[in-house]
Amino acid sequence: MEPVVVLTRTDTSETGRAAARWAEQEAALRALPLRAPDAPEACVAAVTVGETRAVTLLDTVPGPVVLVPDGYADSRRRTDVVLGVDAREPSDAVLGFAFGSARLRGARLRAVHAWALPPEAAALPFGVPEEDRAGWEDHEVQVLFHALRPWRAKYPEVPVFEDVLLFTPAEALLHHRSRAALIVVGGPPGVVVRTLLRESGCPVAVVPAYGG
Repeated sequence: MEPVVVLTRTDTSETGRAAARWAEQEAALRALPLRAPDAPEACVAAVTVGETRAVTLLDTVPGPVVLVPDGYADSRRRTDVVLGVDAREPSDAVLGFAFGSARLRGARLRAVHAWALPPEAAALPFGVPEEDRAGWEDHEVQVLFHALRPWRAKYPEVPVFEDVLLFTPAEALLHHRSRAALIVVGGPPGVVVRTLLRESGCPVAVVPAYGG
């Protein structure tokens, strides 16, 4: 069965039109048909696209869902695909979707790994020495490097920028929102997804984190 890009029912609002345009562009990039949810033929959705108010899709659609936020507008500054990656438990499904999306767009992939100080840091009486913090950060950089290495080999044409940030996951991704054409994260949805939909200003792809 041929995969398609599915556009959920939208209205004539600015956000509805933006979601429809995004779905049309995605279908063109993937060279796939674009279908509405009430199309009679059976199909397999490569991507399902909707407005942020259609957030319930994240609980019902088994594949990748892209939600286009209120007020979204294309910008030439938005050139990157931004990936939120859990480098310790990387998901093949999420990484594959992000690398594939970057390749389709001829875009740079920004792979963002958020980390936190280990529990023992809280017990240090005079704060965290810079040497210790740098050592922990170097370890996080290596963890991300190893998580991405097989995907760099599979997609050698995709330029990858790795970023390891001592932020919460949402803060780390929002740090790159001004240049994000698309933010890709794993599901199931939670506080990170809700924050991105509210504050990122760009389409957010939520990919079920199975298969890795």
